Amino acid sequence: MGALIDLNSIKSAPVDDSFFPFFSVPNCITDEGVSLSSEFPNLDKGGSYPSDMPGLSEKIRQLISEIESKEMKEILSEKFQVNLDNTEVITTLRGYSRMKDGKIHSDSKSKVLTFLLYLNEEWVNEKGLLRMLKNNSDLEDFIQEIPASFGSLVVFKVTENCWHGFHPVEGKRLSMQMNYVKKESASSHKIRHGLSSFMKKLFS
Repeated sequence: MGALIDLNSIKSAPVDDSFFPFFSVPNCITDEGVSLSSEFPNLDKGGSYPSDMPGLSEKIRQLISEIESKEMKEILSEKFQVNLDNTEVITTLRGYSRMKDGKIHSDSKSKVLTFLLYLNEEWVNEKGLLRMLKNNSDLEDFIQEIPASFGSLVVFKVTENCWHGFHPVEGKRLSMQMNYVKKESASSHKIRHGLSSFMKKLFS
């Protein structure tokens, strides 16, 4: 099976550091990955699910492996000029957006980089589009709006002002998020996501 991620598209994407460092790629998935949307697990409840959840297809597992690879780490480390040696990788999946999602926020200080890949087959809704923001109070004052269409990727360095959010939407919204987390905080992240998934299954 060939590569699912076009690493050259990531290497060549310019970093915008006008407010905080980030870059986006319209579609980083190769022709080998055209079926990823249909193979994404059916997650019909909100929140994040751990990447080691049972029942994932071989191709989805390969995608996770490529996202978490040493080569990806080296590329992102160089692009953002950040040392990722003292980090652990945590990847989660989301399949459903709720009306309470999308509030403006910056990621926790325990994260170093956030990698967000959308896998929706198509996206026609004007809402639910992630906006990289200039401040923490106005969704309309954005640097860039990220497509939620298949293969759309955004990666940003976690800073105090890495504000982002989207207009709320209810429904299917497929994404995969990978974070480089400081080692001393990795355990609490894993416990939180694992427990969250367990509780969803328990009460579903």
